[in-house]
Amino acid sequence: MQETSVNTSHCRIAVAQSGGTGPAVLFIHGNSSCKEVFRNQMLGAIGAEFRCIAMDLPGHGRSADALAPEKTYSLPGYASTAFEVMRALGHSRYAVLGWSLGGHIGLEMIAGGDAVTGLMISGTPPIHAGPEGFAAGFVQSPHMHRAGQREFSAEDIDAYARGTCGVNAPFESFLRDAVARTDGRARENMIRSFGAGIGHDQHDAAVHSRVPLAIVNGAEDEFINNAYITSLSYDRLWEGKVYDLEGIGHAPFWEAPAVFDPYLRRFLMSL
Repeated sequence: MQETSVNTSHCRIAVAQSGGTGPAVLFIHGNSSCKEVFRNQMLGAIGAEFRCIAMDLPGHGRSADALAPEKTYSLPGYASTAFEVMRALGHSRYAVLGWSLGGHIGLEMIAGGDAVTGLMISGTPPIHAGPEGFAAGFVQSPHMHRAGQREFSAEDIDAYARGTCGVNAPFESFLRDAVARTDGRARENMIRSFGAGIGHDQHDAAVHSRVPLAIVNGAEDEFINNAYITSLSYDRLWEGKVYDLEGIGHAPFWEAPAVFDPYLRRFLMSL
């Protein structure tokens, strides 16, 4: 796996690329995580077949903090960063796998451009902005209040890292390190801007997607309302079904790659 960095108008972005020579797919991680959470896909059969690209979001992982936090730490800012990274790497058309916050960024991307050929989201409820939207799509878990919290104590860091990867998922120290490294302004500004409706309407972006939209969630995800996600009528839902993987939590690609990866490969092959 090759690691490099890309200079963008938002900041320097750390990027990893697999050795596969097939069509490109961009992996976008969640709030206070890092690109290494996609390690199983990058280093496994998916990465050997497809050109897999994983980036650290601004203020996360090995990427630099945003030059203009108020602008960059938002769905439009993150989407703009992703577009710039892929252009710099020479990819004009590509699929996206977005996890949690990464899925919201993916929805922003398909609503704001035509580079994405297909989007798979996981742990991402497509909601309208505002309190009612949040209440419909998210579950008030013990960790939800931390999503927009700027300052983290040592207890917050450990609890958020363990909670977001899934209660029964393997836990490694890099997950905690990623939370500790994250620029707290990224959490604070992202949640504030999301709640204020900055960016495209996530519900409409998903329901009226112009490209195939795959939804593969953990049935035991403690952050999202699976029933809400399933209840929506999507124009271009891949295979006509929202997949809820039994016994798996918020990060199915990390917790159970042997279960998740066949869905991802099948989706990518369908494009």
